[in-house]
Amino acid sequence: MIREVIVSTMSLEGCIHLAPMGIHVLEEGMLLMPFRPSTTLENVLATGVAVMNATDDVRVFSGCLTGRRDWPCVPSDRVVGCRLESALSHTELKLQRVEEDPLRPKLYCTVAHEAQHRPFKGFNRAQFAVIEAAILVSRLDRLPLEKIQRELDTLAIALEKTAGPLEHEAWSWLMDKVRLFMGEE
Repeated sequence: MIREVIVSTMSLEGCIHLAPMGIHVLEEGMLLMPFRPSTTLENVLATGVAVMNATDDVRVFSGCLTGRRDWPCVPSDRVVGCRLESALSHTELKLQRVEEDPLRPKLYCTVAHEAQHRPFKGFNRAQFAVIEAAILVSRLDRLPLEKIQRELDTLAIALEKTAGPLEHEAWSWLMDKVRLFMGEE
């Protein structure tokens, strides 16, 4: 199973980095597979820790992909790092081993601590659409643009039917990035 979360890491100098990422859930822990080059990869290799943040604010997903990374964070509980202040829950991870790969190294982690902060009340279709669109936007340079546009057109239907103001804002940030990438702005 893969969980779509926000991963928070910290550099040795104390700079916080937030990135949306699909984390593989394993019997013995979690598997992170960041693409190279990646600040997340550099930070985890340097510090040996990361924090998975579950959030229902899809603006964080799209914001991290569109240069809006300044989301409030607080110190994590057991590892030297931070978590999203608005996280519904967070899981603190310790790096156990690395499988090198030129494109996507595998970072095997164990769970050091988990905490619940607020109940998860579920996603609506628009929130799912924003998360799926964020994944597509993160791969603009890796997938055919026609495929991305087809999928975005389909996702836009769910957005229009069920979105509130936060989902519309998150979607607009992503669509601005797509237009910029395609040279339309």
